[in-house]
Amino acid sequence: MLARTTGRGGEDAAPAVRAEGVSQTFDRRGPAVLDGVDLTVAPGEFVCLLGASGCGKSTLLNLIAGLNRPTAGRVTVAADRPALMFQEPALLPWLTAAGNVELALKARGVGRPERRAEAGRLLRVVNLGGQSDKRPHELSGGMRQRVALARALAQGSSVLLMDEPFAALDAITRDVLHEELIRVWTEQRLAVVFVTHNVREAVRLAQRVVLMSSRPGRIVREWSVDLAQPRAIESPGVGALATEITAQLHQEISRHGH
Repeated sequence: MLARTTGRGGEDAAPAVRAEGVSQTFDRRGPAVLDGVDLTVAPGEFVCLLGASGCGKSTLLNLIAGLNRPTAGRVTVAADRPALMFQEPALLPWLTAAGNVELALKARGVGRPERRAEAGRLLRVVNLGGQSDKRPHELSGGMRQRVALARALAQGSSVLLMDEPFAALDAITRDVLHEELIRVWTEQRLAVVFVTHNVREAVRLAQRVVLMSSRPGRIVREWSVDLAQPRAIESPGVGALATEITAQLHQEISRHGH
């Protein structure tokens, strides 16, 4: 079952995301992809889902996004339509950066003059104010992902879902975009659910890291990240917690034969 509640929450508001007893099976005769997943994300919280490839991270994200319905259990989201950002920016090549952002605004029914102004504002939010007239092929990979982030923000949702959005980028560009994402998250007060298999990335970004097992996907452990932002990916605190989480991840991988 999938439910939607509307409105940005305050301290006493409903969770931004809640999964209760969520299971997912794509083949009735095959094994479950997810089994009995319980997850709650508070308004404004940044949570990273971490696990080996094939553990069901993206499947859970798609259920939260409403792209699929769970076989069993319930997903509740405090937004009519969560914003979703994928690993690939998926920009329309014949549109400018501003034009790609305006598509999301048009889908919300925003008028043309307002769309143009708001697209420009959102591109400035992601530090692309001078690139609004450039087409995707004129932008670097990191810039294209910034456009994709601006387009996600244009959806006006209080919940942002991110499926390994920086995995294909080089280390330096990824580091810069980590900083940009934390700044945008702080300013926009979004609830973020971020899927990754990169342990240091999870610790660098999240307030809470959630580790999933495989076959079927279950939540096996969570860590609160009590490190002040902004964090450097090479900092001792990030490294120490990443080492602890990595050891647990290796145990899960060994247990399930990955």
